[in-house]
Amino acid sequence: MAQLINGREIAKQVRQETAVKVAALKERGVACGLAVVLVGENPASKVYVRMKQKACAEVGIYSEEHKLPETTTREELLTLVDQLNADSKIHGILVQLPLPDGIDELEVLSRVDPKKDVDGFHPINVGRLSIGEDTLVPCTPAGVIEMLHREDDSIQGQKVVVLGRSNIVGKPVAQLFLRENATVTVCHSRTKDLAAECRQADILVVAVGRPAMVKREWVKPGAVVIDVGINRVDDALVGDVDFDSVSEVAGRITPVPGGVGPMTIAMLMSNTATAADASS
Repeated sequence: MAQLINGREIAKQVRQETAVKVAALKERGVACGLAVVLVGENPASKVYVRMKQKACAEVGIYSEEHKLPETTTREELLTLVDQLNADSKIHGILVQLPLPDGIDELEVLSRVDPKKDVDGFHPINVGRLSIGEDTLVPCTPAGVIEMLHREDDSIQGQKVVVLGRSNIVGKPVAQLFLRENATVTVCHSRTKDLAAECRQADILVVAVGRPAMVKREWVKPGAVVIDVGINRVDDALVGDVDFDSVSEVAGRITPVPGGVGPMTIAMLMSNTATAADASS
């Protein structure tokens, strides 16, 4: 039976360490500040924003929520981003996705000052990551790597298969694994024989948004399985991995909930502290 990777416990450690860093910055006269922009009434987004506010309070980061109606125009949203870019008490800006129809997400994300881009989505930060420079990194991929480091799982030389090629998880996590000297394969909906590719993985990262897609026969015995998916099925939250069957063959596995999810917010707090430190 696979050993569980406890994302809640690891995230707690990261938040505690971030709180120490935030306190040290305050002693230097730097009060970390995060602004979250929420447009519309997406229920999941509202839950995420509340969780981020709670985490900010826990680690001592000043937070602002800018809640805008669904009818907000492109110009109004870009003006707000410009104001936050110019606000010296704000070190991190997070524009909650998805945005309403009619607003170009890439245009908005590109408007955020790259130094305040704590989501790591600005094209400049994406480019820096791709060429191996230090930069602000997307929170979920950063959380995946942090979990493995703290579990003392060796990454160097491992065969990593990433199932999913999104800009938010798949592509950046693949880049981070390359930076760790892993051998990386990225699979997607056009990949031939997905199951065979996944069975090659020492570390399998799944981020496709399809409930219980990855079955036992897709996983090499003893592999580490990182389930990034979160799907609501019959009022229950489930991942992209068929947890019960895969747990019988994997060496380590993240649960859903309680795996990668808590790490995402913990790494957002860490990124905000890093951005504040760089600005001082």
